[in-house]
Amino acid sequence: MKQLLYTSVFMAVAVPVLSTATAPQSALIQWDKAAVQGVPDAKMGAPVAARALAIVHTCMYDAWAAYDEHAVGTQLRGALRRPVNERTQANKERAISYAAYRALADVLPVDTESVYKPLMHQLGYDPNDNSIDIETPTGIGNVACGAVLEFRHHDGANQLGDMEPAGEEAAKNAGMRVTDGAAGANRGSTGVKVTDMGPHSDWSGYAPVNTPAMIPAHGAAANPDHWQPLVYTDASGSLVSQTFAGAQWCFVTPFGMTKGEEFRTAVEPGPVKYGLPEYQHQAEELITISANLTDRQKMIAEYWSDGPYSEQPPGHWAQFAQFVSARDHHSLDDDVKMFFALTNAMLDASIAAWDAERAYDSVRPVTAISALFRGKKIRAWGGFGKGTVEMDGSEWLPYQQATFPTPPFPEYVSGHSTYSATAARILTLWTGSDHFGHSVSLPAGSSKIEPGLTPAQPVTLKWETFTDAADEAGMVSPLWRHPLRARRPGRTQARPPRRRPRLDQSTDLLRRQQYFVPTRPDRCQVIRLLPMGLCG
Repeated sequence: MKQLLYTSVFMAVAVPVLSTATAPQSALIQWDKAAVQGVPDAKMGAPVAARALAIVHTCMYDAWAAYDEHAVGTQLRGALRRPVNERTQANKERAISYAAYRALADVLPVDTESVYKPLMHQLGYDPNDNSIDIETPTGIGNVACGAVLEFRHHDGANQLGDMEPAGEEAAKNAGMRVTDGAAGANRGSTGVKVTDMGPHSDWSGYAPVNTPAMIPAHGAAANPDHWQPLVYTDASGSLVSQTFAGAQWCFVTPFGMTKGEEFRTAVEPGPVKYGLPEYQHQAEELITISANLTDRQKMIAEYWSDGPYSEQPPGHWAQFAQFVSARDHHSLDDDVKMFFALTNAMLDASIAAWDAERAYDSVRPVTAISALFRGKKIRAWGGFGKGTVEMDGSEWLPYQQATFPTPPFPEYVSGHSTYSATAARILTLWTGSDHFGHSVSLPAGSSKIEPGLTPAQPVTLKWETFTDAADEAGMVSPLWRHPLRARRPGRTQARPPRRRPRLDQSTDLLRRQQYFVPTRPDRCQVIRLLPMGLCG
């Protein structure tokens, strides 16, 4: 619950554009930037964004693999391999561009006309060329991506919105968890609201224990150990009633894990229960933090928020990887491999984190603090321009935009912590060093929550190491929107105890080749430990 406050603080500031070298960007970096732009334009949530980026980079990797001596694709393996005389830079760029375009038009279609087609034309390619001639780079890109998309269209994410909702008995028989005690009024006979069915909608039978409640000053939750959906007015003026975003995500097919619950033991014993002293202590700590927020804390929180209309945590770390690419003067081959490892790791991180959120279905701070302090006076941040004020405990809100007071899913574990620790570890293994050396400057008055007021003076955030960046992202999460106990397990998930890696198909794809530069054999650890997407 300490994350109660932490996680809410940071959902508002747009991430500044990363400063990179002026050297020409690889075709992959241009496509990655297009993909990251597509995430906020499509209004995607974090787990859906992680999957989309992984699909785009897997399509590019599979197309690129046809022009490498050792690499094998994730779907067609070595069937597309081209002879040595065709393994040119031009052929690689053309193949990955067609693969990226096909992938983006499928998983992030909103920017097809405005971004992807113009980029194809800029690179000198015809976006309407649907050739499947695998003796050409165009055909290889289209065919390689088509195979990946066919696989991912049936991975449990329900991207096409064509999955039949599972009834409670069917879900339990299939080993799925259906929330005990869920109010029948919140679901139909299938366990899912009919209006919820659509792209990426829940088909698994989840229903909340607590009925939705207005905020602030909403009614006390019937069960203060479980997540309560909120009702609020969003930025468009519409009344929103939350549903669990990604309730089915624990059942999505991972890249390297065997299933979503594979590492749930890493986050045991789970969140603190209502009535225990630590539950009360975490709530009190969040209230104290809220009452004493500094401009720097607010801006750190907003910078790492990655909420609605943002690139989300997976896109944020992809931008960091773009910086690494420019800093280290990557070749196209380097970029293909690094982004493939990074994005698939974050896909697995999303599945592991959402498995815990589904399993524990835990309460968020905005609900817990209201339950504990209703009818009691507390001092906390009072909203835009108000500073610290005295209020009834039921009126407490995290440092967050009023139009998005808290994320639409349970508390435990912190997704931000899991994504960030995973990405930091992958980038450390890839580069052979934890060194990051990046910074951003946030101008005075640039706050999205307190525009024109915060910060009073410019704030500079600096990270000497990838770990520093991940720790800051993780600390913000618990400090303002999650309790500490929700943050730490997320980081543990991303850094599980070392164990002998499985030599299954997914890890073997990269282990079989001298995948990372031969002079840096330690880089092979990136994929050998990737089965968790969570490197030890």
